Amino acid sequence: MKVVVIQGPNLNMLGIREQSIYGPMKLEDIHAQMQGFATQNGIEIEFFQSNLEGEIVDRLQECLGDADGIIINPAAYTHTSIAIRDAIAAIQIPTVEVHLSNIHQRETFRHTSLTAPVCAGQIVGFGPFGYHLAMMAVIQIMNEVQALREAQQGQRAQQALKAK
Repeated sequence: MKVVVIQGPNLNMLGIREQSIYGPMKLEDIHAQMQGFATQNGIEIEFFQSNLEGEIVDRLQECLGDADGIIINPAAYTHTSIAIRDAIAAIQIPTVEVHLSNIHQRETFRHTSLTAPVCAGQIVGFGPFGYHLAMMAVIQIMNEVQALREAQQGQRAQQALKAK
C-alpha cells in the first residue's frame, strides 16, 4: 500500500516561521517520523511540498492509480482553493486533511475548510503528532477498503460457482 503526503504553501518554512503557532519542528523532521512509522507498518510513503496551487492539483491527479491513500495539509489553500477541493473529489482516493494548529481557534477566515468536505476526515490542533494520527487513520481506511474489495471478490467467486 502507498500513501502520498502532500504539503501546501509555507510548510517548507516550518521550524522558522511562527513557532508559537506551528512549533519548532522542521518539515523534514516530520517526514522522517512519518517514514519511520510507514516502514514499521509496511507502507510505502512519498512526500511532496509545493507553494503553488497548480502543482498541488497536478500531484493529486498523479495519485490516481498510484496511491492508496493521501494525507494533505493544504495550508492556506484550505480556505481558498476550489481547484484542490475538486481534485480531491475527482480522484476518489481516501484522503485525510491535517493541520498543525487548530484552525477553528484561529482567525475567522481560517474556520472554513473548502477541502474537508471531500476528505475522509480532518485532524487539527495536535501539532506534528497530527501527522501520526493521520497516518493511523489513512492506514485504517486503506485496510477497510482492501477488506471490502476482498469480500466483494469472494462474493463474485461464489456467485460464479453457483452459476455453473
